[in-house]
Amino acid sequence: MAWAKFPYPDPSYTYTAAGLKKAWPRLHAGDCEPFPKDAALVDAWIAFHAGEFEKAAKLGLALGMAGYSVVNKATCIYTNYLEKSDARKLKLYEEVAGRCEEQQAEHPKEVPGFYWHAYALGRYAQGVSVVKALAQGIGNKVKNSLDTTIKLAPKHADAHIGLGTYHAEIIDKVGAMIGGLTYGAKKDEGIKMFKKALALNPGSAIARIEYANGLVMLEGKKKMDEAIALYKEAAACEATDAMERLDVELAKDELED
Repeated sequence: MAWAKFPYPDPSYTYTAAGLKKAWPRLHAGDCEPFPKDAALVDAWIAFHAGEFEKAAKLGLALGMAGYSVVNKATCIYTNYLEKSDARKLKLYEEVAGRCEEQQAEHPKEVPGFYWHAYALGRYAQGVSVVKALAQGIGNKVKNSLDTTIKLAPKHADAHIGLGTYHAEIIDKVGAMIGGLTYGAKKDEGIKMFKKALALNPGSAIARIEYANGLVMLEGKKKMDEAIALYKEAAACEATDAMERLDVELAKDELED
């Protein structure tokens, strides 16, 4: 079954190899991904940034485990924003988690195998219900993979966002007391993680969106004005590739609702 098309194609998102290398630090400020040495892998990343997520995944898969990082990122971003079928979403996230576990076994010092593992399982948990996922032990897997990501890459902004969301989701779903005692979830720690993510990647729309969502989960209506202000900032962020454009459009949609 073909993947849905990226709905906001823009020539500025289609990089040459040289252009991609120059833009790389900005494009990957969130995930600390190193620039690839292999030309075929560069082509896969060019496809990813242009919003050709299915092509990026196919090119990455053809490279075996060396391509898993682009495969998993393309799959996760596509699934989160563009896949309509709930059942297919869960299946795609499971596939990502499986590839990540292979990566963790083979390359225990490489960041993407841990970060995309946490991302895929976190989104999977949201899909099946966080409470149900916690009962299956998924929460601990997410936390462990995020902690490992930050241990390996302390400036990984996206992992800090993930940890902020972890604390917020658990407290929102099971309460502060059970969340704290059973899962180590703390309100102050969640807020700290969101702020750290923004300090590490100040241009990030998704950091603002998730921070806004986290504030409402942790503090309720009294933080609604602050959350709306963060959404407005996110909607005004400049998108330099397809993924960032999806984040900006998400913020605009939320403001309209």
